[in-house]
Amino acid sequence: MNRRDFSKHVLMLGIGAGAGLAKGNEARAKNKIGNYYEEPPNKLPIRKFDVVVAGAGTAGVVAALAAARQGAKTILIERKGYTGGTATEGGTALHSFYNLWQTFDVEKRQVVRGIPQEIIDRLMKVGGCTGHAEMSKGFDFDSVCTAIDTELYKLVTMQMLDEAGVFIAVNTLLTGAVTDGSRVRGAIVDSRSGREAIYAKAFVDCTAYGDLAAFAGADYKEPNDYACCNSVGIGNVDIDTYHEFIRANGQPSQIAMGIRSGEPGKVVRVQGPLGPEFAAEARKIGMSSVTTTVHDNYFMFIKCNYKVPGSVMNRDDMAKAELEVRKRMARAVELFRKYVPGCEKAFMARTSPTLCIRRGRLITCDYDITHEDVIEGRHFDDDVMAYGFHDSAPRFQVKDGGTYGIPYKALRVAGIDNLLVAGMMITSDRRAHMSTRNTVSCMGQGQATGTAAALCSAKNCGTRELRYAHLRDALKKASVYFEA
Repeated sequence: MNRRDFSKHVLMLGIGAGAGLAKGNEARAKNKIGNYYEEPPNKLPIRKFDVVVAGAGTAGVVAALAAARQGAKTILIERKGYTGGTATEGGTALHSFYNLWQTFDVEKRQVVRGIPQEIIDRLMKVGGCTGHAEMSKGFDFDSVCTAIDTELYKLVTMQMLDEAGVFIAVNTLLTGAVTDGSRVRGAIVDSRSGREAIYAKAFVDCTAYGDLAAFAGADYKEPNDYACCNSVGIGNVDIDTYHEFIRANGQPSQIAMGIRSGEPGKVVRVQGPLGPEFAAEARKIGMSSVTTTVHDNYFMFIKCNYKVPGSVMNRDDMAKAELEVRKRMARAVELFRKYVPGCEKAFMARTSPTLCIRRGRLITCDYDITHEDVIEGRHFDDDVMAYGFHDSAPRFQVKDGGTYGIPYKALRVAGIDNLLVAGMMITSDRRAHMSTRNTVSCMGQGQATGTAAALCSAKNCGTRELRYAHLRDALKKASVYFEA
């Protein structure tokens, strides 16, 4: 039995398609002790929308906003109680709104605009962002550091969704899908309000794990080709003293100056040598010393990496990994107290509730972006955005400080007529994925997929039937940048 057949089999068991309620004693009689439990059939209440967006992370927030602003009745489903995903849980700067103009001495261009920039503008108004602080060192990695206050990001994005009229279904777990041939009819969700079927005309999977696509029977792989991480926010520290300590041990490899605690011209990103003893201990726990901040007394982002033995899709493997990484984060705080001046009374102020993955399922789409597409700066006749950042820089960079295009066909799930994906689920080549998976790329993909889903719903057509000219026109009107 292949994954698609298995998914359909499980879903038929889970939703009891078309069957009535079973009496409790009948259910007990059928379920004698054994290796399997057969759930009794159940009738689920149905809610109807135009667009379902699964996952309220970096891509999902923007997808839901885009769909709602196109006039679609939109629901956003999220298992946690807040929005933001990797942007809020990873805690690092958002990469990247710009091309690498300094490295290649070319024109400075902001290549991701639209709704992602609106979020930054809203954060700036409440003191929740450094702005697009230019890198003075390390600009061959990124031209800017756009650091955000993770808690204000949650608030601002939820306010924006509410203003757009999105039905925000947080604390709601996606547990299945209803399909009809090659179309998705509905998403099955569970919450403390009970189990429901959410029907719609168009669907967008922004779960990072590819849950909706898998439930719907999409073809996928599980590459398991990245380390996971959790990042710890460390409070009661002094970032200026930290900067000076780095300079005393050598020179910073990365530095950006931006708005910090409301004052411009402050260090907001820094990385550099911290002495051989610190470095040796940091290597043991997979810790990177780069940090970003929006506040004077706070290291927003200290990352501990860990390659999970087994699979990030396996609950038991991940449970062991959660404990291991939390031990590593506690050790990271100890190292700062011991070795870094100004951190003697540091404490753990923030962690992600779960490990941050860099890839779960890889969903098969109509087009697979290649490494050469990215580094050669290729554009397509169905581009939905332009992007210029690569997380493996300076080893890999987009040619001549330019951009490449993410084509619409790379976001269409193969074999399914009304399902799109956005975020870290696309692109099989790990080298290309080191670009496409990054936060601002995911945000741009979110705007494209949310817009396309809304148009498909309005025109009552499938994702492949949607005319690209209509999608591009809608994206341009919403301030999405196109290279040509």
